[in-house]
Order: sequence, then structure tokens, then C-alpha cells
Amino acid sequence: MRMERSQELFRRAVTLIPGGVNSPVRACRSVGADPLFIERAQGAWLYDADGNALIDYVGSWGPMILGHRHPAVEEALRKVMERGVSFGAPVDLEVALAEKVISLVPSVEMIRMVNSGTEATMSALRLARGFTGRDLLIKFDGCYHGHGDSFLVDAGSGVATLNIPGSPGVPEDVTRHTLSLPYNDTEGFRRLMAERGGEVAAVIVEPVAGNMGFVRPTEGFLAALREETLNHGALLIFDEVMTGFRVALGGAQELFGIRPDLSTFGKIIGGGLPVGAYGGRRDIMAHVAPSGPVYQAGTLSGNPLAMAAGLATLEEVCKPGFYESLEAKTAKLVEGLAAAAGDAHIPVCCDFIGSMFGLFFTEGPVRNFAEAKTSDLKRFNAYYAGMREKCIYLAPSQFEAGFVSRAHGEDEIEVTIQAARTVMKTLR
Repeated sequence: MRMERSQELFRRAVTLIPGGVNSPVRACRSVGADPLFIERAQGAWLYDADGNALIDYVGSWGPMILGHRHPAVEEALRKVMERGVSFGAPVDLEVALAEKVISLVPSVEMIRMVNSGTEATMSALRLARGFTGRDLLIKFDGCYHGHGDSFLVDAGSGVATLNIPGSPGVPEDVTRHTLSLPYNDTEGFRRLMAERGGEVAAVIVEPVAGNMGFVRPTEGFLAALREETLNHGALLIFDEVMTGFRVALGGAQELFGIRPDLSTFGKIIGGGLPVGAYGGRRDIMAHVAPSGPVYQAGTLSGNPLAMAAGLATLEEVCKPGFYESLEAKTAKLVEGLAAAAGDAHIPVCCDFIGSMFGLFFTEGPVRNFAEAKTSDLKRFNAYYAGMREKCIYLAPSQFEAGFVSRAHGEDEIEVTIQAARTVMKTLR
């Protein structure tokens, strides 16, 4: 694989941008590589600055569920471009997208658009504190809810990838209001709520973890979160920035039959453009300014480009058979990756839900962040390098989920499995 142009761009970038990237995990430092600079994309493929064509399983970290440059999304964006790209004023498209999300997610009775997943989770937490009059937040080790101060305690994603225990610049007085427990620790959670439930404003969770690698919830875990928060007057927040409209049409809350008080969204509802949202019960959302006293604002929130792209994407995923087809592709991919490792006698733990998937280089099972960290990172790094050399584009971290899009066809899946078979043999 040629990398001359990408390497030159990275050499320039490191003198201008911290670490040479605008989001830490893109740097590929943890896997001992330099990043590829992407020139363009189409369908399931990325084309980098050196002309390499790669099959994409990152999907811009989740939103490209239709694949890149889907005609319906491009047409929606073209129509908006004829009207203007930003007004800082209400537009019809934000009403239409709000109606669409509310119609698909029963727990969401009102919604507020923002510009990122981080903004959505920060706003949901502030709202929960304002609504309950309490300060304490409970989260789970390895779950990443954006870079807000309250969330960087034992966080996942880039924080885990770079082995950062927290973050300088976050005051202790902020973090003392955050308690973090092992993911899937149902009994530990019940004990904590018995001790301090009356202080808890909110419990926030990735209902399917994607930021410590892919980890599914164990039987009864999410139900326990719902039961205990109801018993103690705390709010349950589902962070569906990654899982929303990805694991099922109504998100993980539909899949597992849990109705949270608040939910956060991003990724897919912007169709690849920067967007986020938080929503939930009408009586809670009524506390958001200007209806209520909890202040949150955003000059570019409800941007017409993002609203149009998100609306076009949601129209597509609502079509009959969409999720069944996507899940079948993901199942074939994961089964193939597991078989490739098995044939090479490499211990792996593979899993998926919907079109999210993950692979750990450990026997498993992996049920929490501590178990995720038992994965052989040297072997993962070699796997990442080998797959990239075979033009398979994976997240440059053991602690990130992968994504399949509608644009991935049988040929792309088969090429990926065959690449894995070759690479796994080199890891013995």
C-alpha cells in the first residue's frame, strides 16, 4: 500500500494541529501507524490520498449506515444547498426530523437538536440535574459519553485507546459527582443505589457498549437500571448516539424493551453531518429553556443541511427488510472472522447486534471493560496493520466497535473474510 501523500499530509498536520488530528483516536498512535488521509468515498469504499481503495468498516464512526454518498442523501443536500446552508433561525426540516424521530422512538415525546453527541449528553445530564435537584451521576467503566467533564471518569473510546485515566483540566469538584461502576455489574449497581440512590440525578449508559469495543448487556442488566432508577426517583439516560437507528429501528431501547426517561442521539440522525439530539418525557423536556429554567443553546442547532441528511437517512432505514438484510450481512462477516481466527488457532471473542460488531483477541466472554482489556493488544495491532495492508479499513483501536452498511455487498464481505484468513495465519 502506498502512503507517501498521506505521510506528507500528516507531517504538515502535526505542526498545525495537536497530534496532527482533530480527534485523538484518528492518529492511529496506539496501533503504531500513521493515519490515512481520505480523498473521497463511495458506497462501502474509501479512497485515500495515495489512491488506495479500502473497504470501510468505520463508517465515519457509525453514521454511514446507508454507505457513502447515498443518492437520496445527496439529493436532499442538493435541494437544501439551493435554499442556503445556515440561517440561525427555525426551518421546516427541523420540525420534520423531530416528528420522524418521535414517531420511531416511543420514549421520546419531545426532542432538542444540538450539534454533536457530546453536546447531547452534556445537555441531558444538565437537564437531569435541573429536573431532579440532585447532583450525582452514575456511569459505567469503558462507556464513552463524549468529552464533557462529568463523563471522563473511567471513559472508553479514545480515552481508553490512549490509556488516559481521566483528563487534566477536569476539576476534582466536578468528578466527585460522578461514580463509575463495571458495565454489566447488576448487583454492584443495586448495592450502590441502596446506599446513595436518593442523591442520584441520573444513570447514563450505552445500552450496547461500543466504546470499549463491542460489548452487549447481560440478561437483566438494563432492566435493573430501569427498576432502580424508578424506585429512587433518578432518571435513566440511554446514550444511543451510537446504537440509535443502528441496532434496530427504534434503537437499543426497542430491542431490549426498556423505556428510558431521556435518550441521546447523533450519528445516523445527521446522515453523516455533525448533529446530535436529546429527548424524552414531555414533563422533563419542558424544563429546557425557553419553556423552563434549564438553559441550553446552540447557534447552529437544527442546521438545515444536517436535518435534511438525517431525514433522508431515516426515510431509507424505515423501508421494509432494511434491518433484516443488514443483520444478515453482519452475521456473515462476524462468522467469517471467527472462522478465520479458529482456523489459525488464534483465540478471539466475536459478537454483534444489528450492524454493530466487535472482535477481541481473548477467549472471552467479554462483559465489561476489565475483561475487554485482557485482549492481546500486540496481536490486535498486528491484525489492524495486516488488514489495512489488505485494504480493509478498521477502527485503529481495540476499544471501538465496527459497523456494516447497506452498501456492503457479498463481494466486500467475502474479500474481508479472505483477508482475515490470510492475516490471522501471520499472528500465530
